[in-house]
Amino acid sequence: MFDFFIATRKERDPVIGKAQLSANDARGLWSLSLLGGKTMGTLAAEWTCDASNATWIVDRLEKRGLAERRPVAGDRRVKMVFLTPLGQKTRDAVMAAFYEPPPEILTLSRNDLEALEEIFARLKSIAREREARETAGERASERPA
Repeated sequence: MFDFFIATRKERDPVIGKAQLSANDARGLWSLSLLGGKTMGTLAAEWTCDASNATWIVDRLEKRGLAERRPVAGDRRVKMVFLTPLGQKTRDAVMAAFYEPPPEILTLSRNDLEALEEIFARLKSIAREREARETAGERASERPA
């Protein structure tokens, strides 16, 4: 799966380049929302990077008008990061192009495509379950003993 993902990168890179994004910018757009903001700490954990890298990515998105920081009511020290309408539009365009299948996929039979779809749906479900367990474990470890 990884080999295929890397081998078909040449189809994805121009999409990111056309939107004038880096790979990290695209990942940032993917994980942000118009409605639900995330703290810098949450983004750093989600992106598995340190806070300074998360800040750099958000700074780049913010400079382009794709994301914005908003203060949290009751605690001005904490900022939540949201997509802007332009960020949402950019993300939608990039993701629409990403969901176009590479030519290699189009050579598969209908049965193969259905099996592949089922496999990816199961993998996505397993990954979400693991993420939920890890998040629950993190919350449990944060509680005082």
